[in-house]
Amino acid sequence: MPDRIVVVGMGCDGAPLSDRAMAAVTGADLVVGAPRHLAAAAGRGQRTVELGADVAGALEVVGAAAGRVCVLATGDPGFFGIVRALAERFGSSGLEVHPAVSSVAAAFARVGLPWDDAAVVSAHGRPLEDAVAVAGRAPKAAVLVSPENPPEAVGKALLAAAAPGRRVHVCSQLGTGAEAVVETDLEGLAAGTWDPRSVVILLSPSADLVATAPVLAFGLPEDRFEHRGGMVTKSEVRAVVLARLALPPRGVLWDVGAGSGSVAVEAAGLAPGLSVYAVEADAGQAARSRRNAAGHGVALHVVAGRAPGALDGLPDPDRAFVGGGGVEVLDAVLDRLRPGGRVVATFAALDRAAEAEVRLGHLVQVGVARGERLPDGGLRLAAQNPVFVVWGPDE
Repeated sequence: MPDRIVVVGMGCDGAPLSDRAMAAVTGADLVVGAPRHLAAAAGRGQRTVELGADVAGALEVVGAAAGRVCVLATGDPGFFGIVRALAERFGSSGLEVHPAVSSVAAAFARVGLPWDDAAVVSAHGRPLEDAVAVAGRAPKAAVLVSPENPPEAVGKALLAAAAPGRRVHVCSQLGTGAEAVVETDLEGLAAGTWDPRSVVILLSPSADLVATAPVLAFGLPEDRFEHRGGMVTKSEVRAVVLARLALPPRGVLWDVGAGSGSVAVEAAGLAPGLSVYAVEADAGQAARSRRNAAGHGVALHVVAGRAPGALDGLPDPDRAFVGGGGVEVLDAVLDRLRPGGRVVATFAALDRAAEAEVRLGHLVQVGVARGERLPDGGLRLAAQNPVFVVWGPDE
């Protein structure tokens, strides 16, 4: 185990390292970094190890080293960078971090725009569909790309998801002699061949200065979803379910017995960083879930199969909504729930809801009466069937 791990960011503005950062490099017994970083900052007699796609292997080398280790990275290594992996492996108390200008900061600087209101997502070592789900909905976004998911792949995925039109800036090789900033649109982004060492900036027409924040709406009307004969979670019940789920910004959400997918789709829109899985036994309903996800521009993993068997192979959930399958399915979900997670379930029958309450701890009846106009213009309240919402455990 090393005595100290120092992480030094190499600035995307081309600026030299600070005195403290340079001292960290020259005083290290082992320097780890990409070949271009090692060529620029190391080479002073220390042992060096190249940091490539095998991050886990590099972490093993770092863990086995003695003395002081310096890890070189691009820009701000705490921003979608190596600091996360190092802190998870070795603890944050053993890290000393010297950040530099990040590629995203440099990219927005090149196009003369602020970015405190931008959504920043990464397709570098992460699923492209998750990045596209966020970027496609944000008025202002930056996408970090990679050789596996280059800029043109982002453009093609956005067009396939029917994302609204965007002005696009592809900012490549920032801080180098080959730097290039090209303005285009989604069609041009998809049709081009771009350097994978790029940041892709996506702008809606109204995002020149300050982007307008999206409206946070719980319980979208039922007519916003394709459904079969009213088989959709009613908007008022859905609002309560989503509130009780207390959606985290990242993690895994299961919607088990998803039906037309209204809960899963709305959750994916409210928390785009979640990986959302909709599990549905009926093939027609599963297809509706896919169409509803596409219509709302969100990423949704639809699993056509009957729970609990269909849950095998899915990543363990941080949150789960059980809209069908009864207590047997609820037990299967609880067996897989991650520590600190939460499950919400809905029932039409009180006896089944009571069984679920024993397991989860909380129960409420949601009774709704909607206003309807009479033929003579008067207003009456039309009662909907009551639904029991059960949730827990407490966080």
